[in-house]
Amino acid sequence: MTSETIRLGGIELRFVQTKDGTAGSLDAFEMIVQPNVRMPVAHDHASWDETIYGLAGASTWLVDGEDVVLEPGQSIFIKRGIVHGFRNDTQEAASCLYILTPGVLGPDYFRDIAGLLSQVALDPPKTKEIMLRCGLHPPQ
Repeated sequence: MTSETIRLGGIELRFVQTKDGTAGSLDAFEMIVQPNVRMPVAHDHASWDETIYGLAGASTWLVDGEDVVLEPGQSIFIKRGIVHGFRNDTQEAASCLYILTPGVLGPDYFRDIAGLLSQVALDPPKTKEIMLRCGLHPPQ
């Protein structure tokens, strides 16, 4: 499969496998998070689990209300229904391998969010609509 790179501000995703190429088994992408960047909206989802493996730098993950620092060679498992988010509090880029099982999200969600981010101002209602359509649930 040809990899695809999607940029979301200070976050870059490089897909290495998608639900389409794995018959729905998984989605996998490398994520690079620039210094002092965070996930815009913490969320949970009911249709897939996430495994994150640290490749370089350190990122902090909020998992079920607890901060967990992810460093190279460490992993975090986030099961369905757990609210989570991430941030890079350091002064160097952090990267990780992100695996979603089963593969039900694919790159379309990230393409749609990237399209919103290309606008002058982020549209929170439109962001929420895209999240819900793709199976992500922002906290109430």
